[in-house]
Formats: sequence, structure tokens, C-alpha cells
Amino acid sequence: MPKERELSAEEQAQEQLARVRLPRPPETLGVVEQRVGGSRMKVRCLDGKNRICRIPGRLKRKLWVREDDIVLVEPWELSGDGKGDVLFKYKPLQVQFLRKKGYLRQLENVNEF
Repeated sequence: MPKERELSAEEQAQEQLARVRLPRPPETLGVVEQRVGGSRMKVRCLDGKNRICRIPGRLKRKLWVREDDIVLVEPWELSGDGKGDVLFKYKPLQVQFLRKKGYLRQLENVNEF
């Protein structure tokens, strides 16, 4: 039975970049501006709107979000301009990829990691 070889740091980075999740039509990228309490936060989205977003119950224990993190937001169908759900948090390497590809051009003053 062959041994599984361990991936080097560079190979892990390439594997991580191969699976960067991009926003689909109702979804948008955003920056967490402030934690409000519970699982809620204020997020400045790429579409120019500020939303109060929450972390859905299925992700509460898996998704840890801090201020200035880049996240994927799905606006609510009702009152979508003011509220939304956080679906995904991008890791620093993925944020670099998004910047390089031009997805984060509209976000000014995004802090580096």
C-alpha cells in the first residue's frame, strides 16, 4: 500500500487557489466593518450598500469572522438592501487572488493581512 505524500506549502497554496469561490449573481463581496453582537455584523458590500449580515445557523460554529475580513454575502430577497447572510470568508491567499484578478477594485481602504 503506497504512502500518501505530504504536500509542500507551495502545493497547498496552489490547491487553495484552485478552489476560490467567486460570487454568483445574487451574491456580492463585502468587507466586515463592525461586529454588532451575536452572529451579526455590519458589512460594506461591493454593490455600494451597507448591510447588517448574519452568519446562518449551519455555519455558526465553522465560520469565525473578524473586522476587515473579506466575505461573500447573499442579500435577502425581502429587504435585500439592508440585510444579508454571510456565506463564506476568504483566506489571505484567496484575497490576494481576488485583488490580482480585479474583483476587489471597487473596495477602497481594504486593510492588508
